Amino acid sequence: MKIGIICEYNPFHNGHIYHIEKIKEKYPDSTIVLVVDSFFTERGDISVLDKKAKTEIALNNNIDLVIELPFCFATQSADIFAYGAISILNKLDIDLLIFGSESDNIDALKETALTELEDKNYDNIVKDFLNDGVNYPTALSKALNLITGYKITRPNDLLGISYIKALIVTNSKIKSETIKRTNNYHDLTLSNISSATAIRKALSSKSDISESVPEITKKYVRFIDEELYFKLLKLKVIADIDDLDIYQTVDEGIENRIRKFIYKSKSLDELTLNIKTKRYTYNKIKRMLTHILCSFKKDDAKNLEIEYLRVLGFNKKGQKVLNSVKKDLDIPIYFNYKEHLDKYLDLDFKVATIYAEIVNDPTIIEDEFKAFPIKK
Repeated sequence: MKIGIICEYNPFHNGHIYHIEKIKEKYPDSTIVLVVDSFFTERGDISVLDKKAKTEIALNNNIDLVIELPFCFATQSADIFAYGAISILNKLDIDLLIFGSESDNIDALKETALTELEDKNYDNIVKDFLNDGVNYPTALSKALNLITGYKITRPNDLLGISYIKALIVTNSKIKSETIKRTNNYHDLTLSNISSATAIRKALSSKSDISESVPEITKKYVRFIDEELYFKLLKLKVIADIDDLDIYQTVDEGIENRIRKFIYKSKSLDELTLNIKTKRYTYNKIKRMLTHILCSFKKDDAKNLEIEYLRVLGFNKKGQKVLNSVKKDLDIPIYFNYKEHLDKYLDLDFKVATIYAEIVNDPTIIEDEFKAFPIKK
């Protein structure tokens, strides 16, 4: 059986090990395929692990094949993120998707996903909440609660709904299962199984994360220079001050607030706080700023589809998966970067150069040309 998982590994921690171990307990002979983002995440954060590190760690922890989720999908809303990842798993002829869930109630998640897609009243109710000044994620949650009776507000459940919607929309044959998430996403204390948020917070304060992550993660985790990130962002915004609305997710006149506060703000947190309105979540603002920094334009985001598979690493079982689908694939497989193969691959390379600057490591750029695929 070929099992797909979709993770960010920001960073890889004991909860991810638990996820993989539970899959292996239930399906001991399975092949596990990972779809993973690279340098920036769905919430617009800079990843504390680069794509090479994520691949090395995955292959050392019972993952058989690692495929990159392109930046154009990886740094967008949950639905677009999920659509890209599920499209990749469809191309690889995966049998089963297994994801973490706070509720561990797959039937409720499926019913909710169908409601979002098929209930004619749903969009109208969402619009009513938006008109009342509620932000988009909250509006979705409130509308679903009114229609289904389910109160689904926690992040893994919400992302799971996006996965299920993507399975439906793509007419996928992939089945889905959940694994009970054992910690609270909002809990910022460290324990054996901690949230990635808690671990990143500990890293930023230079606290010991040994209890929550394996040794291999500690080996690869990077220092993110947020001051440098903000300086690069500020220069980019000022350079494009009259054209900010060409960038993806810069909508509804929010560019005017960016123009107003970019000169006054002295840090990324201060800029985000100044820009924020009731309608905009912190995550949406962070994604928007990432899109500006990386020059991801609205024109580039139209009609997004997976146009290639970027293979980051595999073992013998993973190679068998690639060999089994290769002749029927309608898109190319790429390993190392080459210029002008695909506009989204070129965008990913641009993103790699920006990340290399932020973490002060030029080998990141060299790796794009020669490090992949990593073989175990």
